[in-house]
Amino acid sequence: MTTLSATFATRRDAELAVERLVQEFKVDRKAIHVGPEGDDNSAGEAPSGADRKAAEPSPEARDDAALEGAILVAVDGVDDDNAAAVRSAFVEFGSS
Repeated sequence: MTTLSATFATRRDAELAVERLVQEFKVDRKAIHVGPEGDDNSAGEAPSGADRKAAEPSPEARDDAALEGAILVAVDGVDDDNAAAVRSAFVEFGSS
């Protein structure tokens, strides 16, 4: 058993990867850890979701998102039987 990890540019991509792991591949949510890659709090490296400008008449785009680095997702207890599934979820949602 090992720990597999990947980084994501946005919190949204990290969360989508987690949901794929839990819902489709039946990974125990308690085995998944999500957080900033570095020491600073971060929402990722790129704006997403509410941080992006929406169509009119929505308010202007926000510029106060904590874009301080990538989001790290780590999955503990990965065995040979599910390593490919974990890696595929990481790749599907744009891990680096």
